[in-house]
Amino acid sequence: MSDPLESVAELERVVPGLATHCRPVPAVLDWSELETDLGAALPADFKLLSELYPAFELGGFLLVGLPGPGTERGWPEGGRDLLETAAEWCEDAELTVPLHPWPAPGGLYPWGTSNEGDFFLWATSPAGPWAWTVTVASRNGCWWHYTGGAVQFLADLVGGALEPWGLPPVRPIVSWVGGSGGGGR
Repeated sequence: MSDPLESVAELERVVPGLATHCRPVPAVLDWSELETDLGAALPADFKLLSELYPAFELGGFLLVGLPGPGTERGWPEGGRDLLETAAEWCEDAELTVPLHPWPAPGGLYPWGTSNEGDFFLWATSPAGPWAWTVTVASRNGCWWHYTGGAVQFLADLVGGALEPWGLPPVRPIVSWVGGSGGGGR
């Protein structure tokens, strides 16, 4: 699914408690400032989710670190903090095709984490943010790729349409986190 509205609607369908916390009016974020600081435009599905919801956790496991109004400048910094660990994992991974952290071409950038130390990252693309896909780096050394966007990944993971590959099943229970930490923090 490539339409951001459809992806968010699917996530709301599989996580029934999510829609009850939708902001009454979409948040106005300074995407220009955030994307300038990051050095890249972000995918439309993630931007829409950020405008509709504050940062949240799924199933007591997966933290979706969304930027919020007033935190645009800090959000990329939170992701940069995680990139050091991601860079070490990329170096240690025995992968057929080597992976590299952002800002390398096609580099990985975090958008979520788990309470067990797993990373949920975008595999960026020079084609643009619409072509970014998801890479999961689990703490147990399992790496895998999903060929869709972050919001559809969440919907498919929680909804059971996606094999969790080394992750526990993620229950369709949403909880809200304090603040709007950046880059999955």
